[in-house]
Amino acid sequence: MNLLKPSLLDFTKEELSQKIKPSFRAKQIFGWIYHNYVDGFDEMQNIPKALREELSQNYIINPLKIARKEISTDGTIKYLFELQDGKTMETVWLKMKDDIFEDGKLVQEAKYTICVSSQVGCKVGCSFCLTAKGGFTRDLTAGEIVAQVLAVKKDNNHAHNRRVNIVYMGMGEPLDNLDNLTKAIKIFQDEEGLAISGKRQTVSTSGLSNKIDKLGKMDLGVHIAISLHAVDDELRTELIPMNKAHNINSIIEAVKRFPIDTRKRVMFEYLVIANKNDDIVSAKKLVKLLSGIKAKVNLIYFNPYEESSYERPTRESMVKFQEHLVNHGLLCTIRDSKGIDISAACGQLKEKELNQLK
Repeated sequence: MNLLKPSLLDFTKEELSQKIKPSFRAKQIFGWIYHNYVDGFDEMQNIPKALREELSQNYIINPLKIARKEISTDGTIKYLFELQDGKTMETVWLKMKDDIFEDGKLVQEAKYTICVSSQVGCKVGCSFCLTAKGGFTRDLTAGEIVAQVLAVKKDNNHAHNRRVNIVYMGMGEPLDNLDNLTKAIKIFQDEEGLAISGKRQTVSTSGLSNKIDKLGKMDLGVHIAISLHAVDDELRTELIPMNKAHNINSIIEAVKRFPIDTRKRVMFEYLVIANKNDDIVSAKKLVKLLSGIKAKVNLIYFNPYEESSYERPTRESMVKFQEHLVNHGLLCTIRDSKGIDISAACGQLKEKELNQLK
C-alpha cells in the first residue's frame, strides 16, 4: 500500500532540491512531472536507475486516480477523483471559448478553466449546496490540489505550456485550507513547471474575512471571488450559516483591503434563487453595497438537485436583475450554466456515485 508515501507534488521545486541530490536531478524530475505528466519513475529516462528505485521506495507521484467522469454536450467534463485513502472529490474541466479558425488556419486556441477542489467535503454548510450534505472529512494536501490540474490536463492532451485558468471553486472552502492552498498556488506559478501566473488563478471564498486579509498580505497576485449570494445578513445567514461570524460588512471591508491589480476587478458571485434574492429590491441593495469597489457581479443560476427546496430563477428575472445593475454602473454578467446535462453542481457526481453504491 502507498498510503503512507508522500507525493512529490506536495513539494515546491526548491523543496525537491533539498530532498533529492544532486539538486539538478530535482529540476529534471520537476520537468518530467510538470512538462511530461509522467505518473511513474521508470518513465524518467535521464534519471539514474538507482535514484529512480530510491524515489519509488519513498514517494509516489500522482496521489489520485479517475474514479468516474461525465462529459457534457458543451464540452464540460466532470471528474470524480479517488484519493489514496479512498476518499473522493470533484474537479471540472470547463471549455470557455472554442478554437477560432480563419481561412482554415487556427488563429486562436480554445480557452479552458479548471475548477479545483480544496477539501473533501466542506465545513461551511451552505443550505443550497450539495457538498454540504456530506459534511467535512479533511483538507486536501497541496499535492492533491496540484494533482487535479495535472490529471485533467493530461487526460485532455493539453500541453503543459498551453494557458489554462484555475478557479478554486470546487468542493470545500479554499481559505479554510489556507496553507495548502497557497503552497499549491506557488507550485502552479513556478516558471519551470506549469507557469500559471497569479492573474490566472482565482480563489473563490464564502467570505472568511480574516483569511481574506491573510491571503492579501501574501500578495500572490491571485484574484479573489466572493460568494455573496445575498444583500442582507438575515438571508445570507440562512444561505451561509458562517455569516454569523463573518457578516457582509466584515467581508466588504476585507475586500477593500485586498491588493487588486489596477486593471482587474473583484468578482462577486451571486447565486440567484427564485423568490429568494432575484427581485429588484435586492438588485438595488447590491448596487449600494458594492459602491466604491471596482467590482464585477457574476449572476449564477441555482442548479436544482433532488431534495433541495430552492428553485431555479427564470431567464426573465435574471435579465431584469442584470439590467438594473448595469444601468447603475456595475459590470455584470449572467453565467450560463455549463454541464447542466451532467452532474454539474458541486457534489452531484460524488452523491450519484454514493447512491449507486448503496
